[in-house]
Amino acid sequence: MNRKALVALIAVGAAVVAVAAVAAGSDELQLTNVATANTKSVGYSPASRLSRGLAQIAVAQGATKVENPQGIVTHYGYENDVPSGGDPTVPLMTPAGAAATEAQKTEPDKNTYLVLENQHGADPSVDYGTHFLFQGHEAGAPVTGGKQGYITRINLDADSDHRVTVLATHDATGAPIATIDGSTWDPFARRLLLTTENTANPTYAATVDFPSTVTDVSGALGRGGYEGIQDDSDGNIWIVEDIGGANKPGTTAKIPNSFIFRYVPAHRGDLANGKLQALQVLNAAGAPITQESQTDVDAPDQVALHSYGTTLRTQWVTVHDTAVQGSAPFNANLAAKKAHATPFKRPENGVFRPGSHFGEFFFTETGDTNATSAENDTAGGWGSLFKLSQSNPSASTGTISVFFKGTMKVTGLDNIQFLGRNQLAAVEDAGDTLHGQRNALDSGYAFDTGTDFSNTQNQPVRFLAEGRDPSATIDSATGGFGKNDGDNEITGIHVSNGDPGPDGILGAKAPHIGHGGWRWFYTQQHGDNYTFEVVLAQRNDNDENDD
Repeated sequence: MNRKALVALIAVGAAVVAVAAVAAGSDELQLTNVATANTKSVGYSPASRLSRGLAQIAVAQGATKVENPQGIVTHYGYENDVPSGGDPTVPLMTPAGAAATEAQKTEPDKNTYLVLENQHGADPSVDYGTHFLFQGHEAGAPVTGGKQGYITRINLDADSDHRVTVLATHDATGAPIATIDGSTWDPFARRLLLTTENTANPTYAATVDFPSTVTDVSGALGRGGYEGIQDDSDGNIWIVEDIGGANKPGTTAKIPNSFIFRYVPAHRGDLANGKLQALQVLNAAGAPITQESQTDVDAPDQVALHSYGTTLRTQWVTVHDTAVQGSAPFNANLAAKKAHATPFKRPENGVFRPGSHFGEFFFTETGDTNATSAENDTAGGWGSLFKLSQSNPSASTGTISVFFKGTMKVTGLDNIQFLGRNQLAAVEDAGDTLHGQRNALDSGYAFDTGTDFSNTQNQPVRFLAEGRDPSATIDSATGGFGKNDGDNEITGIHVSNGDPGPDGILGAKAPHIGHGGWRWFYTQQHGDNYTFEVVLAQRNDNDENDD
């Protein structure tokens, strides 16, 4: 079939599907609750289960061969550090024979969807279309100069031979790209921004066309355990850090050790000149809540921060200014501590609520991910969702309150995204230890931002009970052969219409999945590393007994 005709047919089909699963006159999905999570048992690989009316389509998987292999980078989710015994040009994806090993899985992470014209790939004769999904890779095999990270682009309109393009394996200096976690599109700088979750590694800016030029912008944005990264309408860049803290003495509770940052550029799109700020929360007496004030088990400041009904004042403190300190890369985590900013227990990702004019920022706190933590019920051990409110995105002050306190059932919240104007999706990264402790794998939940979750009768809707693929099951049982992760994790949840302009910044418009080009993606990370598009399943209105 003619490619243009096929794309047109798919677009028509998507519009038909959308009518079936979205309430009339609403941009909110009508999600049914998946009653239970999948259980964890030795050798058991259950399938994922979605809300009725949802389906998922794999747009790439770890075993998808890239169109332009570069060194050990040969596949979407594998590096060829351990070749197959039968063909050394391909990686050993599954342990075979007596060899207790396997190839490095690269863990494609946060997704960024863009609709772009005139993009190129490795084959100049191919029309790569206009719909693209970008991601960095969170793990890599050791090479000279570090671990081999890379940036890929899933060409959603292309055939299987050209489905995945490696945009870059090295930065502009020739150094291997560090392993990457978060990503977003900065419409003012016209660059992808990519984080590396390591205070020793760069924060990157990358061009989107092939081949990508990748530069280190950590002289202005800093280096930290950065994960989530997000623009606002003023051109500020919000960064959410994920660095686990040391244990509090005699417990498995962690000392809060990660910060919320805001980069204020000298002008919109300037990634070389500006100020990096960190969020500081003030306690009821007006004193900063710091790491020192949260070091004791159930420290009063920490308990207050995690108490329903408590609203605390916030302010931004400058931790670095290129006009003062210059543009050498710097450790943002240490700078935030020196400035007495407020750390949290792994606040991994954040997003603005649509319709708030970038005045409401919701972010996750993953917590301790251990059922034995002494602070689970009191001080964020089960994790949390926070709401930061400001008069505008550049305001110097605001307020913060806990929106949802985790429980053993809903815990380890990590990636976050709005599905509609008031429908917030947050997904778990509980980890293998807690999976075993509670006998439940990860789930994805939808939260109504108008609901009072201090009332325990109110619970979020589970829209995804994630399963566990056979590769992840093997890795969980073997410790990943010393290099790969275990149980699958939900990551890279991303809802966008692909608009590369300022109106496409997440939070600028309310998503309306299935309409107006809005699409929903996520990655089932670890194991086989599938990246899925979630679609609204078509309903046959002629079916009988469809209640």
